[in-house]
Amino acid sequence: MILVTGGTGLVGAHLLVELLQKNKTIKALRRSDDLSLVRRILSYYFADADEMLNKIEWVYGDVTDIFSLEDAFNNEVTEVYHCAAMVSFNPKDQKKMMDINVNGTANIVNLSIKYNVKKLCYVSSIAALGRTIKPESLITEDTNWKQSSENSNYAISKYGGEREVWRGIEEGLNAVIVNPSVILGPGDWNKGSAQIFKTLSKGTPFYSKGVNGYVDVRDVASSMVALMDSEILNQRFILSAENLNYYDFFSKILTRFGKKAPTILARRTLLEAGWRIEKLKYMITGISPLITRETARTSRNTYYYSSEKIIKALDFTFIPIDKSIKDTCERYLKENKS
Repeated sequence: MILVTGGTGLVGAHLLVELLQKNKTIKALRRSDDLSLVRRILSYYFADADEMLNKIEWVYGDVTDIFSLEDAFNNEVTEVYHCAAMVSFNPKDQKKMMDINVNGTANIVNLSIKYNVKKLCYVSSIAALGRTIKPESLITEDTNWKQSSENSNYAISKYGGEREVWRGIEEGLNAVIVNPSVILGPGDWNKGSAQIFKTLSKGTPFYSKGVNGYVDVRDVASSMVALMDSEILNQRFILSAENLNYYDFFSKILTRFGKKAPTILARRTLLEAGWRIEKLKYMITGISPLITRETARTSRNTYYYSSEKIIKALDFTFIPIDKSIKDTCERYLKENKS
């Protein structure tokens, strides 16, 4: 029996697809009755999404509620995929995010040890990795974490969660950790990376000068299952198909939407003004800001990631980012024809 946390999110739902395709027996954690996103994502891959949805044993629970997790685990769970996490760059979410990403992960680790789970896969983030001193140097799994004012609250929370997994490993838990870069794929178009596609579908003249890594959500899911099915233990792996500057990344998406490539470099002054305007709009309307102080400042940074380790370990081939963008744009247009 496999337990999946965060099964109603982008990564978790695509992981469920991968596991269902392999006829695995699955139990998934849910916090509410809303399974619409999961059903929609299943419909991309299966003719009868409801039938596949019913093959999953859904259990109400919350990673921060140890008692609900006890009910989810019991003695039948042999593998755990811990995908549940909060991603936010809004300062008001800091406490809640630390509770979910750090304390929630500690709960999963502790119960995995208690119930003798054979193996745990933890979805961390490239944000939990260290930064190189030289801007254009490759960041690898061995790059040491450094305390820095440039570390976002989200990065700190994922680093804290990852430390809980390493602590569990020291206590006898078998685990693998994946560190995905920016994950691309169809999901909730109003949050996360999917929101980028919704925003750029309307066009934009702006871009920033930074560089980041990108990976297809299908690759994240398939590599997780491959690692769990392998004999690899107690290691972490960067999942990043390509490093792209923001101009190229925006241009690829805008072109797919039939929009013009961006022409205006958003310099520091413009970005600083932008997040302040978005903050004011949020205070008035309650609508989550498109950019925050953290995202505005990190968008100027240059990060290059190496996935050489996962490629060698699994003979893994990543989906090209051009295809990821093409598929995601096409899905967005199909679901938002108006």
